[in-house]
Amino acid sequence: MSKTKPYKLLGIDPGTNILGFAVVETDGKHFQLLEMGCLKLKGYTDHHHRLKRIFERVQSIIDFHRPRDLAIEAPFFGKNVQSMLKLGRAQGVAIAAAITRGLSVHEYSPKKIKQSVTGNGNATKEQVAAMLESILHVKLDAYSLDATDALATAICHFYQSKNTLGGSKKYAGWESFIKDNANRLK
Repeated sequence: MSKTKPYKLLGIDPGTNILGFAVVETDGKHFQLLEMGCLKLKGYTDHHHRLKRIFERVQSIIDFHRPRDLAIEAPFFGKNVQSMLKLGRAQGVAIAAAITRGLSVHEYSPKKIKQSVTGNGNATKEQVAAMLESILHVKLDAYSLDATDALATAICHFYQSKNTLGGSKKYAGWESFIKDNANRLK
């Protein structure tokens, strides 16, 4: 059986005050966390400077790690129209930074990300972080929930696109799936 060549994924939880990011490497079965953190933008009073900083930082992460894909959380519909517009701009700038570096871009709703990582689309951010600790076998207490949301987005992309990234396998039932995916159990 051939082993999948390792590749990297970049996950982003967009925001204009705090943008979470995470880079993971996978061989198709296991994950290694390479970098994770937040870009804090509250110090920039001008919204356009925040967008410029997002663009530059996302490109520097891409240039350093050379991921294959960008997985980004899609904005959810809220009541504050101004907040939605700003969030959409932050997402658009991050996407533009990835596209200009040749990455393919994949958007996932918050509910889809939670569902992929925990099995529950209504899981709390804390539950998502706890499941990520189990999946990656690392402690994430030192990271903000924005960073763990970005990590969850990258992991979600892996699970959702496993057919194109890591090869697909058909399972006869739950027993064979669990045998091959024991790291996803809690």
